[in-house]
Amino acid sequence: MKLRYSQTSPYVRKVMMVAHETGLAGRIELVPTDVWAPDSPIVRDNPLSKIPTLVTDDGLVLFDSPVIAEYLDSLQAGRRLFPAEGPARWMALRQQALGDGICDACVLRRLESLRPESLRSADWDRRQAMAVARALDKLEEEVATLPPPDAPTIGSLAILAALAYLDFRFSAESWRRGRSALAHWFEQASARESFRLTLPPTE
Repeated sequence: MKLRYSQTSPYVRKVMMVAHETGLAGRIELVPTDVWAPDSPIVRDNPLSKIPTLVTDDGLVLFDSPVIAEYLDSLQAGRRLFPAEGPARWMALRQQALGDGICDACVLRRLESLRPESLRSADWDRRQAMAVARALDKLEEEVATLPPPDAPTIGSLAILAALAYLDFRFSAESWRRGRSALAHWFEQASARESFRLTLPPTE
């Protein structure tokens, strides 16, 4: 399998955590990809020009991190990160959506900050920041529903990736303030090997 990726993408990190949790990381060839390059080869595989993009051993191209994560989970024989059915499945998918949504808002803020100053919108940045704050407050409120560190799901991995991305790109905003329960969960969950093996480069 080949994975078009960037080490700084939180979506890629979620997929790579899944790869490590499922024991499949060694079967994946990592292909660094700059989606912003005018001649980026990713468009041959993914018309959306987004990472992560996975090319399976059969030549099938999968994109969007939830799809890739579930595909990798389907290849393993151990405990599934995607519960098969019932309330546990819907909770895991809901938590994944919340984690991915935090990443969506953060990436939009990051892209806005890279625009020329005269073109930036403070209102747009504030809107995304408020969405992140509300999501974090919801996680603090529902922290008891988050999987324990020794039994991860796709939901907890997505949330781990999101909180880590906040530390990586928005450390000055201190998401932990007023969210001690969530911070404690993160401290414990981030001790997993899959998290430590997927740290982004220091910038």
